[in-house]
Amino acid sequence: MNEEIRALEPKILWNKFADLNAVPRPSKKEERVIEFIKNFGNNLNLRTKVDSVGNVVIYKPATSGMENRKKIVLQAHLDMVHQKNNDTEFDFDSQGIEMYVDGDWVRAKGTTLGADNGLGVATMMAILESDSIEHPAIEALFTIDEETGMTGAKGLSPDLLEGEILLNLDTEEDDEIGIGCAGGVDITATKKYAEEKMPESYQVYSVKVKGLLGGHSGMDIIKGLGNANKLMNRLLINTSENLKLRICELNGGGLRNAIPRESAAVIAIPDTEVESFKKELEIRAEEIKQEFASVEPNLTIELQSISSQNTVMDLKSQREVLLALAGAHNGVYRMSPEIEGLVEASNNVASVTLKNGEIQVKCLTRSSVESSKDDLASSLKAVFELAGFDVKLSGEYPGWAPNSDSAILKTLDELYQKMYGERADIAACHAGLECGIIGSHYPEMDMISFGPTIRGAHSPDERASIKSAQKYWKFLIEVLKNIPEN
Repeated sequence: MNEEIRALEPKILWNKFADLNAVPRPSKKEERVIEFIKNFGNNLNLRTKVDSVGNVVIYKPATSGMENRKKIVLQAHLDMVHQKNNDTEFDFDSQGIEMYVDGDWVRAKGTTLGADNGLGVATMMAILESDSIEHPAIEALFTIDEETGMTGAKGLSPDLLEGEILLNLDTEEDDEIGIGCAGGVDITATKKYAEEKMPESYQVYSVKVKGLLGGHSGMDIIKGLGNANKLMNRLLINTSENLKLRICELNGGGLRNAIPRESAAVIAIPDTEVESFKKELEIRAEEIKQEFASVEPNLTIELQSISSQNTVMDLKSQREVLLALAGAHNGVYRMSPEIEGLVEASNNVASVTLKNGEIQVKCLTRSSVESSKDDLASSLKAVFELAGFDVKLSGEYPGWAPNSDSAILKTLDELYQKMYGERADIAACHAGLECGIIGSHYPEMDMISFGPTIRGAHSPDERASIKSAQKYWKFLIEVLKNIPEN
């Protein structure tokens, strides 16, 4: 199946991507891909280092005639987001990604593709292997764990790199030159609850919210997509207002950086209220479907009778949890007043699990401004603490402040105009790039970000444009030729 991928142009890029996608590389489990990249560098007889946290750096001297140019750092992250459709049988820990061509797009069969940031990694591999591409001295930095904490960038040794310019290859629009990004913080709220014996004469049902698009919780948050956890909570809180509904279990979402696509609840209803519940659920479900019709055309809400459960959540905790989830902000919190169209701050209610006497809620709060990130995090903390949750903040990382006077920005801006007859979109993004963290280790480094067009990152709908990859590759080759002199 991947042979059709290997036949795409530029072959050197797509072949490296196919090689990489044969290696399982989930966040926090990058041992195999670290070894893969280390062996790749050693087999090219290039100096290769692995630092204490697992980042890999491969050093390549300048090609003939380019020795007087500034040394550059090429950078991409090794890990990928693992998401699959519920009906897809796939083991991310042992299987390589199954790819196919769909018109101008490369896709994966029912899973994330790993183009984020695998195409950046493949680009670096292709340049390191090539003996015909002109370039200055290169330090190719392959970081780990970008998707779930940026621990690779955070743990980067400050004496590992000498490059003056960093080219981050993790932007997902081929007409965009990135000059800034959002920082983030993980919020985890946990609460114990009492389990009570299932009341007599109750029927048990499964309620499922399915078919949502999901996507990147930073880049796609502005689209107003449905969040399965918030929609499920709306159904439960509305139908429980006048009925004796009891919650047995909840399981929705997953990774913090992915907008949750599905949620499942197990609930119990008195025999005498079943028909009333069904009618109320149908009304609420139809309201939600109409509300999200333009952005979530495949949204479905299913009700199914299931075998009896032994326990339910105590009523006091049930009310507290439903109110807290209703009050927890989800989506855009503030738009940037300085940069038109840029989300400044947002939150993703990413995961909700309720079972065996404990509920856990995981959020990812992002902002390009530290004060608004702190404000939103404090607001969420207050909501959950008022409902009796224990709240912890962790995994905080800084944003990357835009520098409109960047010398490398000027180089790329002029080159893009020369090649394509128009200006690139020079922008900051509402995603977590590693530039801000790397910049804290190397404050004098001039940084820029660009890449090929990728859609649906962090979801099974992830796809990479073939034409865009060709445009990006051509642009990068010219960028390498035009790195300024020392």
